[in-house]
Amino acid sequence: MTFRARLAQPRLSTSAITLAVLSAIGATHAQAQTAPAAAKPAADKTLETVVVTGFRSSLESALAAKRDDSGFVDVIKAEDIAKFPDTNLAESLQRIPGVVIDRDAGEGRSITVRGLGQDFTRVRINGVEALATTGGTDSSGGANRSRGMDFNVFASELFSSITVRKSSQADVDEGSLGATVDLQTSRPFDFKDFVATVSAKGRYNDLSGSTDPRLAFLVSSTFADRKVGVLLSGAYSKRSLFEEGFSTVRWDNGPSSAGWCPPQGATIAPGTTLPSGSTATTCGPAAQGVPRLPNTPANIAAYNEASKAENFHPRLPRYGRLTHDQDRLGLTGSVQLKPADSTLLTFDMLYAKLKATRQEDFLEAISFSRNLSQGGKQQTSVLETSYAPNGALLYGKYNGVDIRAESRFDELSTTFTQPTLTLEHEFSDTLRLGAKFGSATSKFRNPVQTTTTLDAINVNGYSIDFRQSDRLPTITYPFDPTQVGGALTLVPVPQVTSGTQPATVANTTTSEIRIRPQGATNQTNVGNVNLAWDVMPNQLTLQAGIDYKQFLFDTYEFRRVNQNDTIFAPPGNMPIANLTTMLTGFGKNLSLPAGTPTSWVIPDLNAIAAAYDIYCNCLKSGPAGGPGDFTLSSITNGNARGNNRSVTETDTGGFLMADFTGNVGGIKIRGNLGTRYVKTEAVSTGYQATAGGTQVTVANTYDDWLPSLNVAANLTSELIARFGAAKVMARPQLGNLSPGGSIATTGTLSITTGNPFLKPFRAKTYDGGLEWYFGKGAFLGVGLFQKDIDTYIQSLRTNVPYKETGLPMSLLPPNFTGDEVFQVTTPVNTPGGKLSGYELNYQQPFTFLPSWGKNFGTLLNYTYVKSKIEYLVSPTAATTITDDLINLSPKSWNATFYYDDGRFSARVSGTKRSSYLQRVPGQNNNDVEGKNGTFNVDMSVSYKINDKFEVSFEGVNLTDEANDQFISRARNSAVVYNVTGREFLVGLRYRY
Repeated sequence: MTFRARLAQPRLSTSAITLAVLSAIGATHAQAQTAPAAAKPAADKTLETVVVTGFRSSLESALAAKRDDSGFVDVIKAEDIAKFPDTNLAESLQRIPGVVIDRDAGEGRSITVRGLGQDFTRVRINGVEALATTGGTDSSGGANRSRGMDFNVFASELFSSITVRKSSQADVDEGSLGATVDLQTSRPFDFKDFVATVSAKGRYNDLSGSTDPRLAFLVSSTFADRKVGVLLSGAYSKRSLFEEGFSTVRWDNGPSSAGWCPPQGATIAPGTTLPSGSTATTCGPAAQGVPRLPNTPANIAAYNEASKAENFHPRLPRYGRLTHDQDRLGLTGSVQLKPADSTLLTFDMLYAKLKATRQEDFLEAISFSRNLSQGGKQQTSVLETSYAPNGALLYGKYNGVDIRAESRFDELSTTFTQPTLTLEHEFSDTLRLGAKFGSATSKFRNPVQTTTTLDAINVNGYSIDFRQSDRLPTITYPFDPTQVGGALTLVPVPQVTSGTQPATVANTTTSEIRIRPQGATNQTNVGNVNLAWDVMPNQLTLQAGIDYKQFLFDTYEFRRVNQNDTIFAPPGNMPIANLTTMLTGFGKNLSLPAGTPTSWVIPDLNAIAAAYDIYCNCLKSGPAGGPGDFTLSSITNGNARGNNRSVTETDTGGFLMADFTGNVGGIKIRGNLGTRYVKTEAVSTGYQATAGGTQVTVANTYDDWLPSLNVAANLTSELIARFGAAKVMARPQLGNLSPGGSIATTGTLSITTGNPFLKPFRAKTYDGGLEWYFGKGAFLGVGLFQKDIDTYIQSLRTNVPYKETGLPMSLLPPNFTGDEVFQVTTPVNTPGGKLSGYELNYQQPFTFLPSWGKNFGTLLNYTYVKSKIEYLVSPTAATTITDDLINLSPKSWNATFYYDDGRFSARVSGTKRSSYLQRVPGQNNNDVEGKNGTFNVDMSVSYKINDKFEVSFEGVNLTDEANDQFISRARNSAVVYNVTGREFLVGLRYRY
């Protein structure tokens, strides 16, 4: 058999058949994706070229790939050249059963598969493991320093197919508990002839009112009797939007500011012991002569008798707007050479660039988040207050509250590059070689992250009222927030001409400039070589391979060093109007309560940067620590030190696997059985807080044997039963591996640090399924899964001799021997738990209907997942919280209803995800933090004018679904409630 014929065969192992659908307005051709040379076809049968048109045909080709694979996979095909059914890869992935997404700025960013979040899911691009990371809002996790992929880095038009592998097999490299996601770009031999396409869309957002372009092209041709092929594709999009709503950062039951004062006329004797164990002291200025209570919810509850529960208040109640501007560019190139029918050489190149700016503008009360040591004050007093029975603040009116207009500006960029070289060669009809070498590099940079503030201090009559809405409260500011130079103004620290410049003014919140540039780099270098031998052609193939992977991670952060980031009087007595601007038109898509400010004065960052020369990174003239000190520091700055760290992992190993096909009792059986061995050598570097920051490097090694089995049995020509079992592993989160932290060698000997000796997450997985392919493009399936997670990771306190920590002796005083026992607070491996669930999947074209009704169809799926993990509340307590795995939504479903007659196509899709947790235990004495459920509706309509032109209309997020984050299971208190608006796209496609 020639190599040309073998390329078109279906196969069972390393990659499933990938058909890149080629319909750009008229009839196009399904591509037979080149299989690695070491792969063995499932049967000696050439796959004929399939003519496909439109959305229905993409579903049929994806279903064929699912049916032919031995494992548990789901596939999404581009319905057209460089055209996915969604504007974002993550949003396409959410259509797959068991896959749910998390959004940032209204756009899909990361995925969770069967309850396991992005840290447990691996992504390969053109067969090479890749990791692209970028920055997000603080509420969405901020800069990504984890192992999870940020899918929003890539334009969806760059890819022809996505395959989600939910079961493991030996020839797919390790690192996932949830799934392996394969992204495939197009190649020239995918296409029969010369192909050129271009598309243009205009995107309109109904909240920001902006219209932005989205462009894509693809050109592909073959030469020299199809011995040489060249392809180039590209995509560019711009996205401008607002994100508006209410947020609190968190809820707290600790002191808000230094304390609170009883209502006027009330008396509580100084020195009175209160239920919380606090003691009353003098309230506010001495002339006031009113007793003052420490400001804890327990004290407020005791005094007002409003509630016997433990009461919580929002730390930073605020309305705000985030302005996002994104530019996304992607390019792919591919060159394929076939010097002989037995040899194929492919070079792929992928480049992606995501550039963005983000401005965050808030009008907030800050007195409820700070105690005295953090700049809080004694003046805040409670005039009226009431709490719900569950402890949530319902209403409060206060005097002496500090109000702030805060403006933060970020410049963000991610540059991703990945060259890949693939060799496929047949030595004979029964012996094949495959080799792949590639390097994926992601560089995230946040060179500008600057926050400036205007402040109004000691405001009387501030109130917040949740009684009408627990997501959009009524907030009253007893001043005009739009008045330039009014209550909101620059509150400087007075400068001194000699001596030490004070950082703050007693009992006053001064205005600030915060500068925090940061970045992260990820690089994965991969090489693998494998052989396949057909021991019994079409019945038994043995595969063996060796693998090498080097993963490099490095992250940094700087912070400004200037007297706690305070600001000084404008130079040359510059008018405040020159340093401020106005936010207007807030709340267009929100049902804001009456009286909520829709405009307020904010700092003008550009004017402030120019006036104060804040980016010079220099020590200006003046006294030490004076107003000219704008230097940045990293490892010597305790607040930034923890994000200066790196990890290098070198993974070596190999696999042995048998692909088999046969008959047992008249039933066709196919599958694979094998094992993978991998040795991981990790070197972690961080900084201990000694001598201004001491670098510490620690090495660790572990290995894993990972057996796997996948079996598919054709019970009938339409009914397939599947079973899979495997041992799997996922390496620890990068943030937990740093040996950096702090050491106390006086008093109680203690260490707070990461743990470079963490073992990986390990689990045993079991999958079962029954699939009924009862017609062309029709499918009904049920999938069962269970994952026995052997190890989890939590931060605990243990007593350990210093010499067993892995830290160098040089960090200890000279008289220490290393035998001293330290209290070490560090991430450790803890018992895991079970995760189990099921998926229901139904796909049906309504071909049984008469006339035009046969052009309708539907896709429906539902997933249920459950898990219970025992989370320890603190390193020193035995108390636990038993709850869901982080990022797990117990219930999710997708529904798509479509019409496609080959010329006119329309579809509407709804996606539901139930609430899920993001942190356990929660911060500030709360049990959990998480996100409430979402329901997103999208639609698309297209019409083919002729064989060359197609017009389209799409609607995204038609329900304007809110990003609704909460804290506390019992209270469900709002942390973030933001909307981003609906988006509408009008497009034109042309094919030459």
